Amino acid sequence: MTVVKQRLATTRLSDGTEIAYAVAGSGPLLVHAPGWLTHLERSWAMPPERGFYEALARGRTLVRYDRPGCGLSGTTSRALSMDLEVETLAAVVAHVTSTTGRDGVELFGASLGAAAAASFAAADPGSVSRLVLYGGWVRGRDVATAENREHVLGLIGEQWGLGSDVLAGIFAPSADAATRAAFIDYQRESTTPQHARNLLTLAYDLDITDRLGSITAPTLVIHRERDRAAPLEQGRALAAGIPGASLEVLDGRDHLPYMGDAAALATSVRRFLGLPAVRAGAAAALTDRQRQVARLVTQGLTNREIAAELTITERSVESHVERIRDRLGFRSRSQVAAWYTAGGR
Repeated sequence: MTVVKQRLATTRLSDGTEIAYAVAGSGPLLVHAPGWLTHLERSWAMPPERGFYEALARGRTLVRYDRPGCGLSGTTSRALSMDLEVETLAAVVAHVTSTTGRDGVELFGASLGAAAAASFAAADPGSVSRLVLYGGWVRGRDVATAENREHVLGLIGEQWGLGSDVLAGIFAPSADAATRAAFIDYQRESTTPQHARNLLTLAYDLDITDRLGSITAPTLVIHRERDRAAPLEQGRALAAGIPGASLEVLDGRDHLPYMGDAAALATSVRRFLGLPAVRAGAAAALTDRQRQVARLVTQGLTNREIAAELTITERSVESHVERIRDRLGFRSRSQVAAWYTAGGR
C-alpha cells in the first residue's frame, strides 16, 4: 500500500486571518473539523494520528485544518466562539470546493469539532451530504463538574507543562510512554497556554441544543463507551437531538480518535460513508542507515556532524535525509525528529 502524502494550502477568514489546511488522498471531499489543539505538520509526524488520517483518506480527499491561533494558521484578536469555529470551517469548505470543482462535502467532526461540524450542517444543510460526529457533546457544562473545569483551566493557564501532561492522561490514557511524551510536546508547540485555556473554556461553555433540530444530513454519532473527556451520555444526547441520527458505541476510553482502537473507529466512519474497510498499511520502513540518520537528526545534529559521527560524506547525509523525508512524506527535519520521538522507525 502506497504512502499517503499531504499537500498544504491556505485560505482566509473575513478579517484576513490566514487558515492553513492540508489535503490528502483523492475522491469526494471529507472535511475534518478538529477537536483539541492541532498542528498540520506535527500531526502528520505522529504515527498513530497519521495512520488514522491515512485510513480516512483512502477513497476520499481528506481535508484537515488548523483553527486560528493553532499550528500553521495565523492568530486573531477575536474572542473564541462557536461562530468563529463555524466561520473557519465554512472558509475551508468554500475554498476547497472552489479549487477542486466539487460540490458538497462530507463532514467528520471530533470532540469540539463535532459541535462545529453539527453547527455548520445546521446552518448550511444543502452543502453537507453526510455527517459523522465523534466524541462530541451538546452542552459543555455537562461534560465535567464546575470544580473539575476550574481545576483543569487553572492548570493550563498557570502551569502549561503540568496542564498538558494532565490533558494527555485524560485524552489518551492508553498511549504508550513515547506517544504520550510526543503528544505533550505536540500540545505545547501547537499554541500558547492562554489560547489553549481559551479554547477549553469555549468547549466548556458551548451549547448547541437549539441547532441540532435543523440538521438534515444523514448523521452517525460515534462515542467510546468509557471516554474520559466526554461521557457516553453526551454522545447519546447528541444523537437524540439530531433528526434520524444513529448512535454507535465503541469500546475504549481514549478521547482522541487516533488513540486506542483507532482502526475500529476508522472502519465505522468508512462504513457509514459507503467505503470498504481498509487494512492497516505497513508503516514506511527506513533502512538501518536511514534510521541512524533519523536518530541523529532527532538529537539536533547538523549534516556535517552526522557525517562525522557515521564516518560518511556530508553529501551522503544530505541524500539520506532527503530520502527519509520523501519516504515519510515530510517537508522538514523537525517532522523527522517528531516522528522518531513518537516511536516511528
